[in-house]
Amino acid sequence: MSWPSLNAVGMWAIYRTEMARMVRTILQSVATPVITTALYFVVFGGAIGSRMQPVGGVDYGAFIVPGLIMLSLLTQSISNASIGIYFPKFSKTIFEILSAPLSFGEAVLAYVGAAATKSVVLALIILVTATAFVPVHVLHPGWMVAFMVLTSVTFSLFGFIIGIWAENFEQLAVIPSLVVTPLTFLGGAFYSIDMLAQPWRTINLLNPVVYLVSGFRWSFYGNGDVGVGASLGFTALFMAICLAVLWWIFRTGYRLKP
Repeated sequence: MSWPSLNAVGMWAIYRTEMARMVRTILQSVATPVITTALYFVVFGGAIGSRMQPVGGVDYGAFIVPGLIMLSLLTQSISNASIGIYFPKFSKTIFEILSAPLSFGEAVLAYVGAAATKSVVLALIILVTATAFVPVHVLHPGWMVAFMVLTSVTFSLFGFIIGIWAENFEQLAVIPSLVVTPLTFLGGAFYSIDMLAQPWRTINLLNPVVYLVSGFRWSFYGNGDVGVGASLGFTALFMAICLAVLWWIFRTGYRLKP
């Protein structure tokens, strides 16, 4: 049995175009998130962190590093992927992509691959920036990179769905701004959920971002609010759900075809 070959040329064209957009908007794509995150380190890591007790044996300034990186990783993955597919819809060039000799899977792989690449690059830049403000030690660098890649790919898939669903710029921003960012702040980015009293600790376990932040923080310091298996399991489950939704979208042409 012969396997169908991928349209590498078409995929590379989309991937290269999306990566070029990052270079053209370097201030918005890279400088702004890095400066914003640096301000978090100055305020929380420096001004407030020096007056905080260590959390789980880790200085507070270093403790918040994984949470801040995860906050940027989630928001940027969604933003990059949603904008990447929304603009072809907005400019009506989506029909050229749909009529090109490019399968739906190849198109998703190219767009999501570019969005995830940009998010991981930005996360690594923020990690390097963090070392200028607080002492950062990565106990499991391999797992750290794995969590970065899995999270960026999963939420780029989610962002791709949002970009297809959105019919205007307001809808494009509503889920990242009103859902993902609050969940990240409440999901242990700046604190350990073990610090919460009951029943709030148990309620917070319903927040999916808790599992992402906890697993990522474990890769740095060897401890987290939930088990690593639970973190990986949630990420895999959410990725499977996103893939199933995308399969249905391309099968039915939902908001892609007139």
